Amino acid sequence: MTLSPRSVPTQVQALLDLQGGVVSRSQALDAGLSRHDIDRMLRRHEWSVVHPCVYVEHTGPLTWQQRAWAAVLACWPAALEGRSAIRAHEGPGRHGAQTHPIEVVVARNRRIRSPAGVVVHRSASFESAVQWNLSPPRRRYDDAVIRVADAAGRDLDAIAVLSDACGARRTTAMRLRARLDQLPRLHRRAWLAQVLDDVATGTCSALEHGYLTLVERPHGLPAALRQVEVSSADGRRMFRDVVYRGRRPEWTQIVELDGRLGHDGTTARDRDLERDLDAALVREHTVRIGDGQVFKRGCATAAKVARLLQARGWLGEAHACPRCAESPE
Repeated sequence: MTLSPRSVPTQVQALLDLQGGVVSRSQALDAGLSRHDIDRMLRRHEWSVVHPCVYVEHTGPLTWQQRAWAAVLACWPAALEGRSAIRAHEGPGRHGAQTHPIEVVVARNRRIRSPAGVVVHRSASFESAVQWNLSPPRRRYDDAVIRVADAAGRDLDAIAVLSDACGARRTTAMRLRARLDQLPRLHRRAWLAQVLDDVATGTCSALEHGYLTLVERPHGLPAALRQVEVSSADGRRMFRDVVYRGRRPEWTQIVELDGRLGHDGTTARDRDLERDLDAALVREHTVRIGDGQVFKRGCATAAKVARLLQARGWLGEAHACPRCAESPE
């Protein structure tokens, strides 16, 4: 069979459509192409080489999806692992353009050299841990989230992974907590369990968790309500990050935690200001706290929040934490 330019067998085209325009040499041969056909398509620049024996049907820059498929096919049988698996599950909306290496997982007994731009992990539970029906195949979402959090270099990064997954409504803290006990060889299982217990109370971001563990809890502030659902003046559903509720409406103190993610841009800022205005209409007071107040000046922030709560009827007193003696503020 001699192919006309730009013509490939139906089976090969079906693979290209399924795999984002990427195909392996063995797949192409099994689907009806000859070695001569493949060499001619490469020579004519109809296809180009991504990894040895893995091709894409154009010569331009690769999309993330094409990089992911190429990595999986280059290491086949393989599946996306770690942050690459999370990115594939969640889609591009929360991740944007990603240029870091694609992570894949293979069976523990495999000996394979990592292709350029690919990081290869090995797993004894490879077969059962992968969702083979997805495109590309990838590690199950909950497992990937827990493993990435466990391997994070900083506590803050681990918290962000767990809270972001729950905040995106793709899983729940309780589901992750149950799965945690079933995964072997985790380095900080007990600590992850504590973080997930906090996330279950409503700390839906690393900043919210930091406020709970660095500001509110260690300084004896009253336990707040978290992620409180309210309706705006025009009937829209909203959530308050932290709410200290007094016996009277005017005693309510709202703390909105503004990390950079989710609060950048004109639309997000307009939404936040509208939320503050709605709170004022029902005599609820709002303050906005950011990363610096929590992670750099948490002790001073606790003292100031305590004074706000006392002005609104709280009869308690904040107390010093072990970090207060070390803090320069």
